[in-house]
Amino acid sequence: MITIRNLNYSIEGKPLFTEATASIPPRTTVGVVGRNGCGKTTLFKLIRGELALDAGDIDIPKNARIGGVAQEAPASAMTLLETVLEADTERAELMRRADTATDPTEIADIQTRLVDIDAHSAEARAASILQGLGFDAVEQARACSEFSGGWRMRVALAAVLFSAPDLLLLDEPTNYLDLEGTIWLENFLAKYPHTCLIISHDRGLLNRSVKGILHLMDGTLTYYKGGYDAFDAMRQARLEQQMASKRKQDAQREHIQSFVERFRAKASKARQAQSRLKMLEKMKPIAAITENAVAEFRFRTPEELPPPMITVENGELNYGGPAILSKLNFRLDQDDRIALLGANGQGKSTLSKLLAGRMQLADGTEFRTKKIKIGYFAQHQLDELQEDETPLQHIAREFPFETPSKHRARLGAAGFGVDTADVTAKKLSGGQRARLLMMLTTLEAPHLLILDEPTNHLDIESREALIHALNDYGGAVILVSHDAHLVEMVADRFWLVHDGRVKPYDGDMNDYKTFLLSQRGGAPGPVKPKEAPKPKAAKKTPSAPKKSLSNLRSDAAKCEARVAMLQKMLDKIDEKLSDAALYENVSSVELERLGIKRAEVVDGYQRAEDMWLKAMDAVEKAE
Repeated sequence: MITIRNLNYSIEGKPLFTEATASIPPRTTVGVVGRNGCGKTTLFKLIRGELALDAGDIDIPKNARIGGVAQEAPASAMTLLETVLEADTERAELMRRADTATDPTEIADIQTRLVDIDAHSAEARAASILQGLGFDAVEQARACSEFSGGWRMRVALAAVLFSAPDLLLLDEPTNYLDLEGTIWLENFLAKYPHTCLIISHDRGLLNRSVKGILHLMDGTLTYYKGGYDAFDAMRQARLEQQMASKRKQDAQREHIQSFVERFRAKASKARQAQSRLKMLEKMKPIAAITENAVAEFRFRTPEELPPPMITVENGELNYGGPAILSKLNFRLDQDDRIALLGANGQGKSTLSKLLAGRMQLADGTEFRTKKIKIGYFAQHQLDELQEDETPLQHIAREFPFETPSKHRARLGAAGFGVDTADVTAKKLSGGQRARLLMMLTTLEAPHLLILDEPTNHLDIESREALIHALNDYGGAVILVSHDAHLVEMVADRFWLVHDGRVKPYDGDMNDYKTFLLSQRGGAPGPVKPKEAPKPKAAKKTPSAPKKSLSNLRSDAAKCEARVAMLQKMLDKIDEKLSDAALYENVSSVELERLGIKRAEVVDGYQRAEDMWLKAMDAVEKAE
């Protein structure tokens, strides 16, 4: 168990933790959540002893091994597999001693310990973890120095997972993973046998992998049992109860104050007035516990273009060598919401560049409607912001003829107030830079919005705001994201980018997760035991936490909106197919493609309708 008692810590005189207290149960995976800048990463540094407490205590079991992802990604000549195996320092040392030991007693002791820690299955376990994070057998035999920084960070993650520390600290590990790696990591962490604290803004991971939530707010720590949805419901109920108590107390104080003011001067009531005045002085005010709402994302509605916006026939893409993608055949309309599935390196970014007009076909034909405007948000573009310029200067460059007050109004709508509009980009947080780039990307009301990992630096509330904005947006969306919750809430169709091809994927996200885990190994290899497990009394499995009625109604409303949107898409397709002129002006290939798209939309509509009916049924039962 980790016990935090009366923790106090300040940075440059500003309190970050004030009398913070919490207890983390042993052998539990816990999600650490809170707004950007609230102190989550600082808490990890305090736990590791990298920072000195101002006051209070953090108690961790004696001799507990604490592990986290190294900040410096390995870049040695050792292979990926060797690098991961070296992370288990005890095994590595025993293996070296076994090669040189000559004393029979020492050799026997070494071999006994190697058996105790399951050392002989180590290579299989390490290979399983590397495979789950996206490295095949050939890549595992290559040197770390041959990989880019992002891929080496995956190796660093694999190493700490393999070492299986007693306390595992992970700070936004999915930021350098793709969707496929994130799904595998969720499955691994759900089975982690020791204590794990994970800072994450990934709602799916926080629902499927953790058994508790540690919430940081206003310098305090509060522990909740269950996943993120259960925490969110309990927190909302607590806030509502606190506000109700405050309203009740405010009314009581107002009533007492009114009595005192009316009768203080009357001799017959003076004693009662004084008594109530003392009562008022002793009444401890109930503070209003509220969290500042995050700023909305606002995307201007684009003008409607005649369909299709983009078509590609028998297309091929390469970088001057072998084909990266070939036999590309697809159509893109303004009402499409498509998520690109597939592991890193399969060509998702290459396809995004083609759609964004930043890359040309090496072969095949492409049609692109006139006047199409495209917004492209790519991860690396965060570095393209002018570091020494403020958000105000960025927006002034885009609208040179507008007044400064108009510029500030635009920034205010995007969440940049007086305190941030005049701060240089290099001093903004990652989330603020992402918001600035998203605003610049969508200024011209694009007909097609291409988003490549847009949520890397956004907290959960900002991600939810982005989901609402995208669902209200009137243009097409191409989405690449490791956030499964975002994909599920925004995309209506999936394209699988795999083995040089781009094909529609007929299943839903659950089907894709099942398929992926079967390919990468759903169950991670056994974690080495450090001691014999103690028998435990059988426990009754706790039932899943029930969603509140308001959450159920919200789910039903979202499902209903999805059904309406798909019905609108289906009506548009049927209207096109009913137009006799269509059959005179397009090829049979184009007609076939339109028919395939209709079948996909019908399938999506049926699934969405089923989800809506189930959601409505849940609401009725709750009512």
